[in-house]
Amino acid sequence: MPRRHPVQRSPQASMSLFLATHINKIDKKGRVSVPAGFRATLAKQTFQGVVLFRSLRTAAIEGCGMDRMERLSSGMDDFTQFSGAQNDLAASIFADALPLSFDAEGRILLTPDLIAHAQLDDAAAFVGCGPTFQIWQPAAFKAHQAKARARVQSQELGIRLTKGQPQEETKP
Repeated sequence: MPRRHPVQRSPQASMSLFLATHINKIDKKGRVSVPAGFRATLAKQTFQGVVLFRSLRTAAIEGCGMDRMERLSSGMDDFTQFSGAQNDLAASIFADALPLSFDAEGRILLTPDLIAHAQLDDAAAFVGCGPTFQIWQPAAFKAHQAKARARVQSQELGIRLTKGQPQEETKP
């Protein structure tokens, strides 16, 4: 039997990840079930829910756990106190962010502003983005994903696996 060696994990390896795309129904009251895998990713946090805010770049809703919001808040310290940039980011992200607790069935209640921004109707696509997730109108996400994939392919984009290492160039 081969000897097993313990896996060395970097600090980044313990990061919670949101993966895959899940389509869930939205009821008439605006409640939607957060995918079980997403809830499991958030289970270790003290706040049992999600934080949502309107995307600054797309007709989608940005989502994350409270830990990610705390990290974003810490990043605000890189700006000059009371600067225009700091104020703009605070007004665009933190003033808009809503902590939403899970109910007993793992659902959250989307606000009318969030529903309108993402143009949601009776279904929502929960899209894993690694350390965060987004909520899209399903057909809009499908179109966005097709365009994103085309850009990735035409620009031959890739992800660097280790910081500081040169990115490998591979062509099919």
